[in-house]
Amino acid sequence: MLAAYRTEKDCLIEHPATLDPAVLSSAVWLDLVSPTPAEEKAVELALGIDIPTRGELEEIEASSRLYQENGAAFMTANLIRRGEEDRPEASAVTFIIHNNRLVTVRYHHPQAFPVYVKQAMKPQATAMTGWGVMISLLEAVIDRAADHLERVGAIVDDTSRQVFDTSFVRKRRDAARRRKKPKNLEELLGKVGEEGDFTSKMRESLVSIGRMVAYMQAILEQTQIVKSKTKDVATAKVTRVKTESKETQENKARLKVVQRDIQSLSEHAGYLTGKISFLLDAVLGMISIEQNGIIKIFSIASVIFLPPTLVASMYGMNFKVMPELDWAFGYPYAIGLMIISAVVPIWYFRHRGWL
Repeated sequence: MLAAYRTEKDCLIEHPATLDPAVLSSAVWLDLVSPTPAEEKAVELALGIDIPTRGELEEIEASSRLYQENGAAFMTANLIRRGEEDRPEASAVTFIIHNNRLVTVRYHHPQAFPVYVKQAMKPQATAMTGWGVMISLLEAVIDRAADHLERVGAIVDDTSRQVFDTSFVRKRRDAARRRKKPKNLEELLGKVGEEGDFTSKMRESLVSIGRMVAYMQAILEQTQIVKSKTKDVATAKVTRVKTESKETQENKARLKVVQRDIQSLSEHAGYLTGKISFLLDAVLGMISIEQNGIIKIFSIASVIFLPPTLVASMYGMNFKVMPELDWAFGYPYAIGLMIISAVVPIWYFRHRGWL
């Protein structure tokens, strides 16, 4: 699918789906979502650049995702989203800047894109050029990443409350005594593991976005150095400052803010990773306690039934001379002795708090 956007009165306007070269050439942003070969060909002819295919995106190594070719800058980053059953899905998205025009190539649907499009339909205070739209998209991606990490933190806090809350532990113990099924700790373990996987993928995504932002800053710096190149080296810096447009200065300032946001989110993701790791160990410890409790019940039961079994085995022996065999109260005596031998251990275990 191909979506072409132009700007009008500081707003983003979507063109009807078309492969008209005039529309493609005048668009400020071309969004290619799982493009067909015909759509890729039309964009390549209109802009004079080579659009990477899906196979090429998957084969690009992490160290080769930032490069320039034929006057266009190609930047690829991993963006993450929650897919079916709330599972994390990460996929490479390529941003191409050519003559201050933006082209995005993606094969999944990060929520940040439709959110930004909806916001950009209203008048914007920032420049609606290729660079401006790309930075705004990155800001939307960072905002979405912050929402994802906030949700992870909420899930981790809720799971932590269920594991460590004394009222929950008491209810679980009472339920076990009433032979009711306690809280499924294995389910909590799976939930924490999923959030840990999501957080690790989010950190990888933030690292790739951070590298791309640094590359964008280098491109802006390089562009201004070329524009400000003079014969007098002493006045090169002064000329460079004078030649910087207001838009370029704004883009640099926004990129610095984005970079700081990425740094803060990376630190927060690291904090969540540590908390998740601790919580995983805690849940495993709780599972071990549950298992030990079950083994303890069997151990106590075996100790309780050992004395009655001993009494029964003694009076079950087939010897000719046994005084109790001819005793009228021998049978009640043996039954009472077995009951007493079972009750005494139970009382002792309860007195010591073992049962």
